[in-house]
Amino acid sequence: MMFIGIRNPFRYLAALLLGFAFCLSAWADTPPMERIIWNKTPIRLTLQVGKERLVHFPGAVRINVPPELTPELRTQSVDGTVYWLASSPFKTTRVLVQEIDSGRTFLFDLAAKEKSGGTGPVTILNPEQESSNTRSETGAPRKENVRLDYITLTRFAAQQMYAPTRLLKHDPRLHRIPLHTPDEIPLVRGGAVAAKPLVGWLGDGGLYITVTRLLNRSDLPLSLDPRDLRGRWLAATFQHARLLPAGQEADTTSVYLISTRPFEESF
Repeated sequence: MMFIGIRNPFRYLAALLLGFAFCLSAWADTPPMERIIWNKTPIRLTLQVGKERLVHFPGAVRINVPPELTPELRTQSVDGTVYWLASSPFKTTRVLVQEIDSGRTFLFDLAAKEKSGGTGPVTILNPEQESSNTRSETGAPRKENVRLDYITLTRFAAQQMYAPTRLLKHDPRLHRIPLHTPDEIPLVRGGAVAAKPLVGWLGDGGLYITVTRLLNRSDLPLSLDPRDLRGRWLAATFQHARLLPAGQEADTTSVYLISTRPFEESF
């Protein structure tokens, strides 16, 4: 490699590599696009205060924002994309979005939180649109990403948390995603167990898995029961089903939570 007219080629190369690494880091931190198929169930969407979130629709839309949200929520709509920006937290509120051409109405349960909430873009799909997307231009079925099963997701997450580094394997079907949650959340009913989301992945096929640390804060041993968990989860698997009293070695464990939406939308 020749550097013509550059006084210090090594410094130039170092700067070039640093810039390239920065670009890769920024790309890796970009939240993935979430695809939601409209099935007439209200879509829960949590905004993070001060972070604009884009929602893409099949066509141009009009938005019916309740008057009480106007001071806290900026809403803009351009060519089928809605730009929502919350200036302050607000509780879950029903917002209606209507397609101008078809008249189809989408229902959103919209909320905003100070330090949690999603920031990634969302694409809303109609059922017939999703069906057409699964076929190629020739009409033949198109090969789609197969949804990973619960066992595969849970095993992968457990290995990432507990297996020795030399045994860790990369799975191209699972993609690390950022978590937009507080350090501690009231995941377990009763108040005796502290919960902290640690890491999450999005698997091919659209399922999410999140690892959450559980800590017993009481002086008594506790048995963990999935029915005591707050949120909408497809599956919940505990690394250990029993916690010893606070301060003992086995007072902490992990729970693996599988959902169809990101953690902050499922909790």
